Amino acid sequence: MAYVDLNLLVVLDALLAENSVARAAQRLELSPSALSRSLAKLRATTGDPLLVRAGRELVPTPLALELRTRVRAVVEDAHSVLYPCTDFDVATLERTFTIRANDGFLDTFAANLISYIDEAAPGVHVRFAPKPDKNVAALRDGLVDVEIGVVGDTGPELRIQALFRDRFIGVVRADHVLAQGEVTAQRYVGFKHISVSRRGYQSGPIDSALAGIGLQRTVSVVVPGFPAALSLARQSDMIANVPERQTEKSRVGMFSFALPVTTGELTVSQIWHPRFDKDRPHRWLRGCLRHVCAIEGSSSRDDIE
Repeated sequence: MAYVDLNLLVVLDALLAENSVARAAQRLELSPSALSRSLAKLRATTGDPLLVRAGRELVPTPLALELRTRVRAVVEDAHSVLYPCTDFDVATLERTFTIRANDGFLDTFAANLISYIDEAAPGVHVRFAPKPDKNVAALRDGLVDVEIGVVGDTGPELRIQALFRDRFIGVVRADHVLAQGEVTAQRYVGFKHISVSRRGYQSGPIDSALAGIGLQRTVSVVVPGFPAALSLARQSDMIANVPERQTEKSRVGMFSFALPVTTGELTVSQIWHPRFDKDRPHRWLRGCLRHVCAIEGSSSRDDIE
């Protein structure tokens, strides 16, 4: 086997993270000239320039972009081998975690999660990232620690753990006609509906269930998030169809009811990259999420049924 200078991987990781010889040198506590020599070796080894100048900045080549995640994982694995974490005191932990979740989850769980974390680890900060889609590239790239949601096509390497089960319910303003009497399927389809879809879809499982009994609803508005759907329902005769547990606090003062047709339950999970499996602070964060989701909103279903 040919000799491989593994120190070059550490240099490449820093260069791809900083896109700057000077900043990478500062990060590794080396001189810029030493970093430049290492970059020259990397270019000779890979046969690729890796970083090229664009004005005053350096930008990565396609090969560098392809290598970035792999190099980061190798360096992290090497660090965990040489410096295993044996002591862990959450009270002195200083770290920022990034969690990607939709607005409904944040509205219901975020406040209690932050309170729970702050009480145990005041040095820990949480950044909630927007979730415009189900693309898991940010997890693979290490830009997001945990993603919360219904599992889609995540890829075989990601780790998944269920947090809670949810179901869709109907919601209308408090003085709506549907607030009086039984909400039958016929009454349900007699009003216009608000659909929630990031991709603009008007139909889904509810429409399939209605079609099975020969009924069809009218979806007159499509919005990208549950808070917008509930806001519209508060100010109109339209019906919002939202997940029960993730909208509990947003539905206060409104009339909520079980759907008159059967739709499948949703399993909301936390998803992370295996690079964090053995990371004790990350494991602690996942435990915090499990704890908060287990106790929050547990009474909402009994209020409706």
